Amino acid sequence: MSTRRQFLNKFLMTTGSTFVILKTDALARVAETVEKFGMGRSPKELASDEDFWGRIQSAFDVDRSIINLNNGGVSPSPKTVIDAFKRYTDYYNQAPSYYMWRHVEPQVETIREKLAIDFGCDKEEVAITRNASESLQIVQQGMNLKKGDEVLTSTQDYPRMLTTYTQLERRWGVKLVQVKYPTPLLDKDDYVEAFRNGITSKTKAILVSHICFLTGQILPVLEVSKLAHEHGIPVICDAAHSFNHIPYKLKDLQCDFFGTSLHKWTYAPIGTGMLYVKKDLIKTIWPLMAAPKEMDENIRKFEEIGTHPAANHNAIGEALAFNETIGIERKAARFRYLHSRWIDGVRDFENVKFRVNIDGEENWCGLVNFYIEGTDVQKVADYFLNQHRIFVVPIVHNEFKGIRVTPNVYTLESEIDLFAEKVLSIAKGEVKEVML
Repeated sequence: MSTRRQFLNKFLMTTGSTFVILKTDALARVAETVEKFGMGRSPKELASDEDFWGRIQSAFDVDRSIINLNNGGVSPSPKTVIDAFKRYTDYYNQAPSYYMWRHVEPQVETIREKLAIDFGCDKEEVAITRNASESLQIVQQGMNLKKGDEVLTSTQDYPRMLTTYTQLERRWGVKLVQVKYPTPLLDKDDYVEAFRNGITSKTKAILVSHICFLTGQILPVLEVSKLAHEHGIPVICDAAHSFNHIPYKLKDLQCDFFGTSLHKWTYAPIGTGMLYVKKDLIKTIWPLMAAPKEMDENIRKFEEIGTHPAANHNAIGEALAFNETIGIERKAARFRYLHSRWIDGVRDFENVKFRVNIDGEENWCGLVNFYIEGTDVQKVADYFLNQHRIFVVPIVHNEFKGIRVTPNVYTLESEIDLFAEKVLSIAKGEVKEVML
C-alpha cells in the first residue's frame, strides 16, 4: 500500500499526453502538515493541536463573518477541490463534445476505483451519482416489488426516502412499515429489537441509516444486516452522513446496498454521490433511467442519466486525496473534541437534553442534537443566527425536538467557544427571547 506522500505525488488524473492535472501546492502543504505535526501522535492527542488544524483550516476559502455549524446539510469544499472543478470545466468548455467526452469523462473510472478502495469493495460495485437521495432511490424504486410486499424502516429515517416508499404505496400497493426506537438510544439492542419485531413474512427490504440525520446517533447497521440476512432480506444503508465522517469499511456494515452524498463529509463538489450495489444483486435492480439489456449486470447502468458535467465527479479525486491526507480517524477525533468544548459546559444541567447518546465514542461524532427544556427551537436558531451569526438547524420531529449542530475541520476553536458561551447562557435561563 502506498503512503499518503506517495499517493499525493502521483498524478490525480491523466489522459495521455493531452491533459494532466498534478497535485496542488495546497494539498502538498496539508501533507507536510500531517508529516510535521501528526506522525507518532494519536488522533486524540492531535485533536486539540491548533497549529495542526490551523493549517487544515487554511485549505478552505470560507466566509468567517458567519459561524457555519450546519455542515451536515452540505459542506464547503477545500479550495483544492474547487480549483480542480474549475480546471476541468475550463478545459472541456473549449470543445465539450470532444474534450469532455473523450478526455475528461473517461477519467471517472479512476474515481470509481478510488471510491471502491476507500469503501472496501470491488470497483465494479460502485456507481457515481449526484447525491445520497438519488443513490438510495435507484435501489428503492429499482427493486421488483409488488402489491402487498412490505418494506421496513424507522420513523427517524430521511423524509425523502420515506416519501419514496409512500409513493410506491400509492403506485404499486407496497406497504411501508416504520418502527420506533428510543431517543437517545442508550442500548443499541433496542434498535435491533425494533427491527426484529417489525419483520414479517412479507418483508422484502430493510432501510437503515448509519448515522441518523436528526440526532447524530451512530446506529448498529451490522447487527441489523445480520438479522435481515437470517431472514433472506436485503439491507439498504443510508450513509449520507457517515462516509468520510467516521472510519469504517463495507465489512463493518455488511449491507447489500449503500448510498451516500460526497458533498457533506467528503468535501466533494455539490451534486456528487456514491452508490454501492453488491455485485450479484446488480442485475436485480432496474436503473432510474433506462439502460440497454447489455448493461443488466453492469454497475454503470445506474449512471445512465444523459449529458452531465464531468468536472463534478472528476474533482471527487481531489476531495478523496484531501481526506486521505488528513486521515478519517483524525477527523473524527477533531469533531468530538470540538463538540466537547460546548457539551462539557452544559452536560450536567438537568434542563439540557441530548438527543444522541454522548456516552461512548461508538455512539456519536460530528453531528449532535440537543434541547434545552422550555425553549422554542426555532427561536433558539433565530437567536443564534440573528444575534451572533451562528448557523444551526432547528429539528422538529413527531417524537422530539432539538438543535442540530455540525462543525467541521475548518471550524475554529474560538467559533465553538462563542457557541458554547451562548448555549450556556440559554441553559441558565438568561436569554428570555428563546423561551416558549
